[in-house]
Amino acid sequence: MDDIVKAALKKWPNVPACFDWLALDARGDWYMRDERIQRAGPFPQVKGSRVEHDKLIAFIGRNYACDDAGQWYFQNGPQRVYVTLECTPWVWRLQPDGRVLSHTGALAQVQGSALDEAGRLYLFTDLGPGLVHTADMALAADAVEHGHWTPEDVAAADLPARFQFVRQPAPAQAG
Repeated sequence: MDDIVKAALKKWPNVPACFDWLALDARGDWYMRDERIQRAGPFPQVKGSRVEHDKLIAFIGRNYACDDAGQWYFQNGPQRVYVTLECTPWVWRLQPDGRVLSHTGALAQVQGSALDEAGRLYLFTDLGPGLVHTADMALAADAVEHGHWTPEDVAAADLPARFQFVRQPAPAQAG
């Protein structure tokens, strides 16, 4: 977490949390969802405005974390902005040298893998569960063919309970 964020938390410790304003899609893109977009429909059917500013994306990534209830959030200064997840808390980007990076750029160590009923590949890592980015499926297929990963079958709907994460955070659940 950034030092400036830690300082803001000390200065303003009781700022109410924010819900439904930030979302993460299955490709690792962040979306801002103002009140008009929220009224237009749920995420991901109505996504909102894609965050494109590189420094803001990096700031969100450095301050992205999970609470004790399995709800993911971005610590924006003194305010926790809970994240609606389209799929999983992480989206993995596979590198040609075999490294696995998260959508935030964090290096992950793969501990297991699974395929769901739609053929989506998930990697279970030291950081938590995530979906492999669709653009990286050729590298993923190579890893499976070479025996680096042996995917088990999994139902996508079972992932939140199995890995203790919440796709749609809510105030009553916030920790």
